[in-house]
Amino acid sequence: MLRNRQSAYESAPLAELLAVLLRQFKRPLKTRGVDLTDADAERLAESITAQTEIGAPGAAVRSALAELVTESEGVLAGWNLTFEVALDTPMEQIPGWESTAEFLEIANVKSNAELRISTGSILLLALGDDSRIGHVRFLADRADLGADLDTILARRLLDFKG
Repeated sequence: MLRNRQSAYESAPLAELLAVLLRQFKRPLKTRGVDLTDADAERLAESITAQTEIGAPGAAVRSALAELVTESEGVLAGWNLTFEVALDTPMEQIPGWESTAEFLEIANVKSNAELRISTGSILLLALGDDSRIGHVRFLADRADLGADLDTILARRLLDFKG
């Protein structure tokens, strides 16, 4: 990651970063019956960082996120992978493809599952659900492999939750 981008992630207000992550989940949340607007995402992120009650809308987001993370863990389990193992498993080791098109399709599915688990786990912890804290700690510990947004946010959130 470029040093300037890493620095921006490390210094940006946590509420702004969490709002961005929440907005990334708008479409998947909608499939779970949660219609999250940009304004809702910002209010929820502010509640998180102000450590105030997230209310019914936040609880609905938390519940839907937990379902999405569980679903994505199931996708990886279909290849006998845990989240932690999947991040270090090259696509060549994933079965079920013969053509380039199949390879790309499976790579997309794997990547989406990994992203939903990493980002979803961070958001779940932010929303008061520590059931996936192991994923968050794993991400935070990967700093020596290079700092990406999820790694930085995992570290920042763990520090914030103290």
